[in-house]
Amino acid sequence: MLKGKTALVTGSTSGIGLGIAKALAAQGANIVLNGFGDVQGPTAEVAALGVQVAYHGADMSKPAEIEAMMKFAAERFGRIDILVNNAGIQHVARIENFPVERWDAIIAINLSSAFHATRLALPAMKAANWGRIINVASVHGLVASAEKSAYVTAKHGVVGLTKVTALENATTGVTCNAICPGWVLTPLVQKQVDAKAAALGLSDSDATRLLLGEKEPSQQFTTPEELGALAVFFCSAAGNNVRGVAWNMDGGWTAQ
Repeated sequence: MLKGKTALVTGSTSGIGLGIAKALAAQGANIVLNGFGDVQGPTAEVAALGVQVAYHGADMSKPAEIEAMMKFAAERFGRIDILVNNAGIQHVARIENFPVERWDAIIAINLSSAFHATRLALPAMKAANWGRIINVASVHGLVASAEKSAYVTAKHGVVGLTKVTALENATTGVTCNAICPGWVLTPLVQKQVDAKAAALGLSDSDATRLLLGEKEPSQQFTTPEELGALAVFFCSAAGNNVRGVAWNMDGGWTAQ
């Protein structure tokens, strides 16, 4: 379905981003990966799906590096057809104790990077009259949780940016939508499980059940593969007039 298209997925060397990259690659899209940590493993996983893969290690907190990444992708593949803004970090603390530098980093990586990548991708998408911008927000783009002020603020901002981007391009072939997952078992979430287990003296499985039980009625994690399938839908012809939505995959979290 996406043969000949190119997708750039930020924060895609593991977790949700890698899951979405693999789902798009399975539909024939060439992939530009971005992120830290192991690069060879994820690159090989995506390449095994029969597409071309490139990697750029831009620090998503730095606009100049984002610009360099976007230029690299355009030079490598012609243009970016699908942009998935997924890069994100987390820090948990009460507002009065929240480190200022952590606030600044979360806003930069979780929110501002989506703006910078979007503004740079739009001209070529509009010229081609086809493009897909998919912002990985969070259930925390729709509702709040205590001790996550920066993350909740950033993800609410991502949902707002999604709506504005969709409206500004509503009469074109460029769409913009957000995915709002609940709990997904990524390395980021595993750290929260580990912290809860350590703080309360629980096993990993008991801490997992406690974490899910606090918010998610389904009592199960959403998977990166499920999120990837939703991204593929947004890129399909069936998604042509899906514009500006914040689509929650949260096991009933926001239905309560």
